[in-house]
Amino acid sequence: MANKKTTLILRITLLIGTITSLFFVPWILVWAWILPLPNTVQEQVNEAIDHGIDGIIVYVDEAGQPPAFYSAGWHERKNKIPADPKALFKIASISKLYNAVAITKLVNDKRLSLDKTLADYFPELVGRIENAEKITLRLMVQHRSGIPNYTDYNNYWENPPKSRKETLELALDLPANFHPDEDYGYSNTNYLLIKKLIDKTLGYSSFQYIKESILIPLGLNNTFRSLKEVNIDDVMSGYHVGYEFDLKTEEYGMLATAQDVGIFLRALNDGSLFDKGEQEIYSSIYEYKHSGWVPGYQSFAEYHKDIDTVVILFNNTTDPKLYIWNLSEIVYSRIVKILRRKKNS
Repeated sequence: MANKKTTLILRITLLIGTITSLFFVPWILVWAWILPLPNTVQEQVNEAIDHGIDGIIVYVDEAGQPPAFYSAGWHERKNKIPADPKALFKIASISKLYNAVAITKLVNDKRLSLDKTLADYFPELVGRIENAEKITLRLMVQHRSGIPNYTDYNNYWENPPKSRKETLELALDLPANFHPDEDYGYSNTNYLLIKKLIDKTLGYSSFQYIKESILIPLGLNNTFRSLKEVNIDDVMSGYHVGYEFDLKTEEYGMLATAQDVGIFLRALNDGSLFDKGEQEIYSSIYEYKHSGWVPGYQSFAEYHKDIDTVVILFNNTTDPKLYIWNLSEIVYSRIVKILRRKKNS
């Protein structure tokens, strides 16, 4: 009897906790999650617009099938230009995958060592980055360095620095977030330093190396370093809730079409972009999927081994509390469920 009573109390407690938690979850997320799963990817993409996303692009590469493109909403809201599945998009932190591949190739060529430290590569940063003598290149790639993240700087996105040097200054002379290799902490500063290291090692830009070693071999002609290299009309507009202006002209790094990202991601996962010995190195240091966020732009890129399918999702709406990020994750997961259901039917 006591056990039954205890079980009943526990169930009631859990129910109350669940109901209470719903008061702190935007109902749009609950609604997006519980709606019946549509029959097609296009229906799910259309549904995302109904949830409040301005524009969305989805690229699906199923093995043995021609690539599929889906879009809904606006490429540019002001002039009511429909979303274009082949538009250029600011891929934000998805670019870290490209930089991790670049590091892999340079390590394989013996031009860099994963076990050398930040102090070895940048002695001028000793005393300015805590534990510089203990932070290895491997730990920077893996986000296990403890170096503070410059985008955590107060009001960073409202007034971003104008140069890489100014950006790095935001992370200098601060206490470490943790001792090297004792924790994980995502830090954009790691990859700012990695790009700086590639530049220093080669004597030219990290993006030029990415172009030579990744983009050209894969035939990726729609991946670019910055807005300076593209026609601005080809770039999907970006919107941030509470901010009235289009963020299209803000410089946030690499741009690409969904298809270019999808081709790269498949080559990353099947190993075809690696030379001998490189995939083993890469697998030991970084992941095979990524997402990205800058104001106005969210992106998700993942290969799903069980259905041998790459799915890329871009959407051009962000918000201060990241509700739309969570909404996009729900939309992405539902698209994958639709593809799995189709594959297994």
